[in-house]
Amino acid sequence: MAETYVKTFTDPDEATAEAAGLEWLAEAEDAGGTRIARVLAHPEPRVLHLEQISDGAPTSDQAERFGRSLAHTHAAGAPHWGAPSPGFPQPGSLRMGRSRTAFVSAAEAPDTWGEFFAEYRIRDYVHRIVDQGGFDGSEAAVFERVAERLEDGEFGSPQPALVGDGPARLHGDLWAGNVLWPTPGQPVDGTTPTGAVLIDANPHGGHAETDLALLGLFGLPRLETVLAAYDEESRLADGWQDRFELHQLAPLLLHVFLFGGSYRQAALRAARRYA
Repeated sequence: MAETYVKTFTDPDEATAEAAGLEWLAEAEDAGGTRIARVLAHPEPRVLHLEQISDGAPTSDQAERFGRSLAHTHAAGAPHWGAPSPGFPQPGSLRMGRSRTAFVSAAEAPDTWGEFFAEYRIRDYVHRIVDQGGFDGSEAAVFERVAERLEDGEFGSPQPALVGDGPARLHGDLWAGNVLWPTPGQPVDGTTPTGAVLIDANPHGGHAETDLALLGLFGLPRLETVLAAYDEESRLADGWQDRFELHQLAPLLLHVFLFGGSYRQAALRAARRYA
C-alpha cells in the first residue's frame, strides 16, 4: 500500500483543483506520459491524501525516460489555450491558488498562443505587480512591448512534433522541485518506467516550450539529458533555445508578484531581450 502524504489547503477549491489537475495529467500515462503522483483520498474539503514519493538523485537513464515521457504528456493536448483541467471548481473566476493564476474559458479562448501568453501570462501579472508597486510605468512598458510582439505573432513557433497544431497539456509549474526521482527499490506501481514522478501541478493548455523552459530556470539535475531525449522523441522547432527566456517570463513574473527581490531584475532582463 502506498505511503500517504497529507496536504492541507486554505481554500477547499484549491484542493479540488489540484486533485482534478493531477488526474488530468495522469490520463496521458497510458500513452507513455510521465507518471503523476496519485490522489489517494479527498477526505475533507481542504485535505488531500497523496502518494508519498521518495526523491533521490536521478540516473542518466531516469533523465532520458523522463524527457521521452514528458513529450507524450504534452501530446495529450488541451481543448484551447489556457484551458484548465476538467473539474476545475471555479468557472466564474477562472483563478486559483495564492498566485491567482489565470485560466481561460472556452468562450474567451484566444486564437493563438501569442495572444494567450501576452494577455494571461504577461499583462495579467504585470498589472498586478504595478498595482502593488513592484514596477513603475517605464518598466511596465517593457513588458507591454513584448506582449504586443507576441500578439503580432513575432514569437510564434510550432509545437513539438507529437503535439501537433493545438495546445499542449502542460504541467504548468514544472520547476525542479516538482520533479521527483524515485529511489531504487521504491514500489511505484511496481515500476517507474517514465523515470520521474510529477507533483504539485497547475495544468492548462499552452505551449510545450513553457514547461521545458521552467525546467531550466531553477536547475533541474541532468537537464541536458532530459531535453535531448525530449527532442529525439518529439522534435522541437528550430530556435527553441532562443525562446527559453521568453517562456520563462511567466514564472519570473509570478515570482516577482509573490516575492519581489532579485526576481524583479531577472524578469526585466529577460523582457528587454524580446521587447
